Formats: sequence, C-alpha cells, structure tokens
Amino acid sequence: MIMDINQIREYLPHRYPFLLVDRVMEITIGESIVAYKNVSINEPFFNGHFPHHPIMPGVLIIEAMAQACGILGFKTVNKLPADGYVYYLVGSDNVRFKRPVMPGDQLRLEANVIKGKRGIWKFACRATVGDELACEAEIICAERKIA
Repeated sequence: MIMDINQIREYLPHRYPFLLVDRVMEITIGESIVAYKNVSINEPFFNGHFPHHPIMPGVLIIEAMAQACGILGFKTVNKLPADGYVYYLVGSDNVRFKRPVMPGDQLRLEANVIKGKRGIWKFACRATVGDELACEAEIICAERKIA
C-alpha cells in the first residue's frame, strides 16, 4: 500500500517543518513499514547544522524513524490523530549512526514491530541511503488518548 503526503497527514499530527515522512511505499499492518524522507537543502535545520557542511541532525533521523513507526502503529490499531490519539516517542535503544545524511539524499525508513502490548510498541528500525546504513535503532512508542 502506497501512501502519499495527504494520506500521511491523516495519520501524523506533525506539520512543517516537523513532518519528516514524505511517502510510504510498503506497509504490512501489525508487522512493517517502508517510508521515505527526501532530504532537501531547504530544510530549516541546515541553516545551523552546519552552514558549510550541511548534515541532517541525528535526532531528526530518529524522529523520522519514529514518525514511520507512528504511521504503522495507527494503521495497526485502526485509529487516527483526529480520533484524539497520539503516538509519543518514549525511548530509543541501541542507536548507532553509520553515515551522515546530507541534502539530496533520500532516506529510506524501515520499521519492523518487535512487540506491542497495552499501547506500548517496540520497533526495530533502520534508515538507509541507497545501500548504505545511516542509522539503526530500537524505538519505543506509546499510544495515548489526548483530551
């Protein structure tokens, strides 16, 4: 199942400049997701990170992976932010950065469910550029009802 940016916006409460998933290419409900973030020099964080050698901040790579996890979580439990739910990033384990992500790169975001119990989800995540691993991590998200 492919999701374009309009469908993604239904499943993520984030908006510019913090919406970090541009397209979903594959999703298997309850199991896995493959999504993309197109990295552009126009990203606001490149003004300061770093002006003469622009690199996507590692924490934003983690956030992009977590947003992909959020889409998978929402799709799996058949809920939406419009229904009053949100997925919070509550933890990350075994985070490793292997290569910098720069303007012009297309960041492939992959997440596989490790386990889900009582609204807490753990995912095995990878972010790659081409065939090169940029980041890997286990990401923990929590589903919460908001007022």
